[in-house]
Amino acid sequence: MPRLDLGVLVSGTGTNLQAVLDATRSGQLDARVQVVISNRADAGALERAKAAGVPVRVIPHQSFPDRASFDRAMMSALREAGAQWVLLAGFMRILTAELLDAFPDRVLNIHPSLLPAFPGVDAQAQALAYGVRVSGCTVHLVDAGTDTGPIVAQAAVPVLDGDDRDALAARILAREHQLLVEALGWFADGRVQVVRGGAGRPRVLVRGVSTALGVSS
Repeated sequence: MPRLDLGVLVSGTGTNLQAVLDATRSGQLDARVQVVISNRADAGALERAKAAGVPVRVIPHQSFPDRASFDRAMMSALREAGAQWVLLAGFMRILTAELLDAFPDRVLNIHPSLLPAFPGVDAQAQALAYGVRVSGCTVHLVDAGTDTGPIVAQAAVPVLDGDDRDALAARILAREHQLLVEALGWFADGRVQVVRGGAGRPRVLVRGVSTALGVSS
């Protein structure tokens, strides 16, 4: 049986979802995607899930009076599907503490910057506007903030002369696919430990691997 039973939350095209589906199908990743849930009926990720034979649910956030009730509906769908872990793969909503508490230290996100730099929307444009020479992507555990949870792994990419937002985004996205699958594999292998205590923020320790994949073009 797979070590990770995943529920994947999506809002967009789903290329990171596709990377996970491909890795599970090939045996690279010891996991199963139990359900894909979107807040948007037109999300391209839903078609990717259907093509892979994965159940899908559409839960429009506009149908609920507040975030808490929307998250409760997602919690119910995740539990019905047997998901034990939650992956945010381009999911454009902030989760409430109620959902996070239902899956403690088992909600993951992939973000297109080297956090804590450039959290929130359009991190690639933020990076270009700031003039950084290196950007990248981050896999992190999700907390109640915006991209503020403990960092699991990061991969860096160069910002090249002449880059526009789309060129940088494409370079980062290619690394996202690699990093996300690798980080999920660490969880599947039981290598990840979340350390709490003292006055500092929680930290993620990963046994036996490097949590940074370096800079490449």
